[in-house]
Amino acid sequence: MLAPVETKSVSPVFVGRADELDTLNDALSRAAAGEPQALLIGGEAGVGKTRLVEEFATAACRRGAVVALGGCVEIGADGLPFAPFSTALRALRRALPDELAAAAAGQEEELARLLPEMGEARTGRHDEEGMARLFELTARLLERVAADRTVVVALEDLHWADASTRHLLSYLLRTLRTGRLVVLATYRSDDIHRRHPLRPLLAELDRLRTVRRLELARFTREEVGRQIAGILAYEPDPAQVDDIFERSDGNAFFVEELAVATHEGCCTGLTDSLRDLLLVRVEALPESAQSVARIVAEGGSTVEYRLLTAVARLAEDDLIEALRAAVGANILLATPAGDGYRFRHSLVREAVGDDLLPGERSRLNRRYAEALEADPTLVPADERVMRLASYWYHAHDAAKALPAVLDASVAARSRHAYSEQLRLLERAMELWESTPEDVRARLRPVDYTEVYPPCGCDPATTPLRYLDLMAEAAVAGRLCGERERALKITKRALHLLADEHDPLRAAWFWVQRSRLVQALARGDGWKELATAQDLVRGLPPSEVHAEVLTTVANWSMLHEPGPDAFAAAERAVDYARMVGVREIELNARLTLGCLMVDAGEVEAGLAELYEVKERALAEGMTAVAGRAHVNLPSELEAVGRSREAVPILEEGLAHTRKFGLLDSEAWVWGNLSDSLYSLGRWDAAAEAAAGALRVGHSAKPQGAGALRMANLALSHGDVAEAAAHLATARAFYGTHDPMPQQALPLTRITIGVAAAQGRLLDARAELERAIDTGFPPGTQRYAWPVLLAAAAAETDARGLPDAEQGRAQILDRIREAARTLPTGAPLWLATDQWVRAELRRAEGQAVPDLWSQLVTAFEPLERPYDLARVRYRLAEALLAGGGTECARDRATELLRLAHAVADHLGARPLADAVALLAQRARLTLGAGRAPTPDDPARALGLTSRERDVLRLVSAGRTNRQIAEELFISPKTASVHVSNILSKLGVSGRGEAAAVAHRLGLFPAGADHRAVAG
Repeated sequence: MLAPVETKSVSPVFVGRADELDTLNDALSRAAAGEPQALLIGGEAGVGKTRLVEEFATAACRRGAVVALGGCVEIGADGLPFAPFSTALRALRRALPDELAAAAAGQEEELARLLPEMGEARTGRHDEEGMARLFELTARLLERVAADRTVVVALEDLHWADASTRHLLSYLLRTLRTGRLVVLATYRSDDIHRRHPLRPLLAELDRLRTVRRLELARFTREEVGRQIAGILAYEPDPAQVDDIFERSDGNAFFVEELAVATHEGCCTGLTDSLRDLLLVRVEALPESAQSVARIVAEGGSTVEYRLLTAVARLAEDDLIEALRAAVGANILLATPAGDGYRFRHSLVREAVGDDLLPGERSRLNRRYAEALEADPTLVPADERVMRLASYWYHAHDAAKALPAVLDASVAARSRHAYSEQLRLLERAMELWESTPEDVRARLRPVDYTEVYPPCGCDPATTPLRYLDLMAEAAVAGRLCGERERALKITKRALHLLADEHDPLRAAWFWVQRSRLVQALARGDGWKELATAQDLVRGLPPSEVHAEVLTTVANWSMLHEPGPDAFAAAERAVDYARMVGVREIELNARLTLGCLMVDAGEVEAGLAELYEVKERALAEGMTAVAGRAHVNLPSELEAVGRSREAVPILEEGLAHTRKFGLLDSEAWVWGNLSDSLYSLGRWDAAAEAAAGALRVGHSAKPQGAGALRMANLALSHGDVAEAAAHLATARAFYGTHDPMPQQALPLTRITIGVAAAQGRLLDARAELERAIDTGFPPGTQRYAWPVLLAAAAAETDARGLPDAEQGRAQILDRIREAARTLPTGAPLWLATDQWVRAELRRAEGQAVPDLWSQLVTAFEPLERPYDLARVRYRLAEALLAGGGTECARDRATELLRLAHAVADHLGARPLADAVALLAQRARLTLGAGRAPTPDDPARALGLTSRERDVLRLVSAGRTNRQIAEELFISPKTASVHVSNILSKLGVSGRGEAAAVAHRLGLFPAGADHRAVAG
C-alpha cells in the first residue's frame, strides 16, 4: 500500500475553497466581458494558495482562457528582477506567438528588458521615466494581447518579489482599464511582518476599488477529514482525523505531511515543532537523496538538471537514483519543462536550507558558482549574472563576488530594475574594502558604470573607484524612488571629495543633490546648483561642465527666467557642442528656444524648437523628442498660435504613448487642454485636462491638469468646483519649489474664484502678493492674464459695498505693472489693450472706441471666448447713456454673437451677463428664456424691470447706480424701488434685500460678475 501513498501526498480531491473559487470564476466572467480584474490571494505558508490557483487555472483553460503562470524566484536571499513577469510573458509567447509579436510591434527593444527573446534591449542614457516607460509598455502589451481573448496572468510567491516586480505589479493594477485580463498574485500572509517590503504595497492596493483581496483560512475538521481520505484513498479513522486536525491546526500542507507520516509509521516520538514535521520525511530518505535535497535547497527556487549534475559531482546513475527517491517521496518535483527540479513546497526547502551548517552553505554556493563559471549555459541567459553574483556573495569570496555583483548591477540597470541595481551596488560597496587591491585594479568604470563623471581620465584605462560606485548608486536611487538613500550616498561622496581636488566629480554630485532635494521637497535645489556652477567655472569644457550649465539654464528658465537664464542656455549649447554630447546639446537648445520666444524673438525661437524636435526624432532621442513635443506647442500657445500647436500636441501624444513617457504625456495633455480651450473646444479641453491627471507620474504635471480643470470650471460658472480643483492643484504643486509658470496661473484662478464669490478684498490681496513678488522677464504669457483678471474683478465690483475704498490705488498698481510687460506678440498686445480698457471701465469711463479696437484686435486671433467677452464689453459701452439707434443695432448684433458663443461653450456667467444686459436695454437676442412657472418674483407681482431693480437693491446699489446700470433716470429708479417695497410689504431697502435672499431670487453668481475674469 505504500507505493501509491508515496506518489500522492497531495489529495486528488480538491477540498473546500468553494467561495474563493466562485470569486475567481466570477472574475473570469467579468474579464471575458471586457472588464479587467485584479485579485490578491493571501494565506499562511501551506494553507493551499498554489492548489487554489491550479484549480482555477484548469477551470479557466476549460473555458478557453489562456493562462500564463509566473513565480517570484528566490536565489539564496535574493529576488530575481521581474522574474514572475518574465516567466508569464514567456508562457504567453509560447501560447500566442503571433498575437504577442503583433502586440509588441515597434517596442521589442524596450520590452526585451523583460523578455530577452524579443531582441536586444535599447541602449542610451537612463532617465527618471525609464522604469515608468517599461511599465506602461508592459501594461499596453497585456491589454493588446487580451483584447480578443481572455488571458489570466498568475504571479506566485509575491513575498519574495524584488522591488521592481512590486512596482510593476502596482502600476499594472492601478492602470489597467481595458482588455479581457485577469491578474492575480499570491503571497504568504504570515511572512508579511511589520517591516516587510510587501506590506506598503498591500496597503496601497487595498485602497483600490478595482482590486479584490482573498485571505485563505485553514481547513475545518470536516475538510481535513476529506483531505486525508483523498490522500489515503480510503475513509480515515475519526480518531486519526482528530489527531491530525489538532496537530496541523487545519493547515493543508501540514495535514498532508502528517497523514503520510502517520501512514508510514513515522509519527512515533515526533515532536510538535514545525522543523521536525518538515524534515521527518527528508531524514527518512537514503543519504545520497538527502545530500541532493540539501544541494537543491541552496541552489534557489528551481535548479536545472545540468547544473545539479555539475554541483552534486555524482555519477549520473547515482544522481538519478537519488533524485528518484526524493521525487518518489514527494520531496522534490520535476519542473513542468522537465529540465530541472524544485521542492514540492518551499517550506520544506527552507527547513532543509536552515539545517545546513554555515561552512556547508558557503561550500555549496562556491560549487554552484564554479560550475556556472565553467559552463554559463547551465542556466537561462537572463538569470546567469544574477545567480552567479548571489552564489559568489554567499560563498564569502570577495575577490570573486565583487566583479560578479557589479556585472549583476549592470544587468539590472539594463532591465530598468533600478531598485535591484541599487541593492547590488550597495553590496559592491560593502565588498570593496575586503576585495584584494589587485582585483580592484583590474576593474574599469567603463564596464560597470554609465554615469561615470569625467575627471580628465580615460574610463577604459583608469581603475574603478569607490566614488564611481557611489555615483552609479546615487542615480539608481533617484531613478527607483529611493531618494533618501540616494541623498545619503551623495552626502558621503561629497564628504570624501572634500579631501580631494576633483571639482568635476564634486560638481556632478552637487547636480545630483540638487535634483534629489527638489524631488524630496527639501528646497528648490538652487544652492546645490550654484555650488556646482562655482566648481566648474574656469575649467576646460567637459561633459560635466555642459550638464551643469544645461541644468542651471533649465532651472533658471523655470524659476528666474531672464537674461541670465538666456546666457546660461547659450553657454550650455556651446559647451555641449564642444565636447560632443548630443543629447545634452539638444536639451540645452530646447531651453534656449523657449527663452528666445519668451524674450520676444518669436520666429527665431520657434524655428529653433522645430529643428530640435526633428533632430531628436531623427536621432532616436525619445526623451528629448518628448520634451520638444511639450515645449514647442507650449510656446506656440503662448503667442496665440493655438491652431498650429494642436497637431504637434496630438503627434506628441502618439510619441509619448509609444515610448511610455508618462510625465511627458501628462504635460502634453495639459498643453493640449490649453490650446483646445483657446480654440473654443471646451469639452475636448476637459478630457485633455483629465488625461493629465490620469497619466501623470509626478505631482507637477498632475497639478497642471487640476489647474486646467479649475479654469474650465470657473469659465462654466461652477465656482465651488473651480475652488476644489484649485486646492488640488496647490496640493500637487506644493510650496517648496515655486515657479512663475505655476504660481501665476494659480494666482489668476484664485483672483477669479474670489471675485466670483464676492470676495473682492481677497482678490486684491492675491494680486498685490503677485505684484510684490514681481513678474520676471519672459513670464508675460502668465502675467497678462493675472492683470486682466484683477482689472475685470474691479470693473464688475463697481457699486458694491467697500469696493470704492482702495480702488484707485489697486488700479494704479495694475496700470504700473502692465507698463513693465512686453507686447511683442499680437496676443500680448491685444491683452494689454484689454487690460487698459478694463481699467478705464473700472473708473466709470465707457469708451466704445477702445472696445471697438479691441474687438478688431481679437477677431483674427481664433480665440472665440475672448472675442465674445470683448464683444459683450463693446455692446455694454455702446448702450451706456442710452445710445443712438445705430449703436443699439450694433450692440444687438454683438450681444447675439457673444450669446451664441457663450451658449455653445456653456459659459454661464457670460451667457447670463449678455442676457441681462439685453433685458435691461430692451434688446431682443432671439428666442429668449421664458421665466419659470414657479418664479417667486412673478408670484410676488413684480415685473421683469422691478425684478432687475430688486436685484440691484439686494446688491447694495443706490438709486443713481441702479439708474446707470439699467439706462434709466434716477427718478424712475426711485419709483421702481417704491413699488417694490409696497408689493413686498416691507418698509425699507434692507428688508427688501432680506426677502429676496430668503426666497433665493438671486443666487450667488447670478449677476454679471466674473465675466471677464
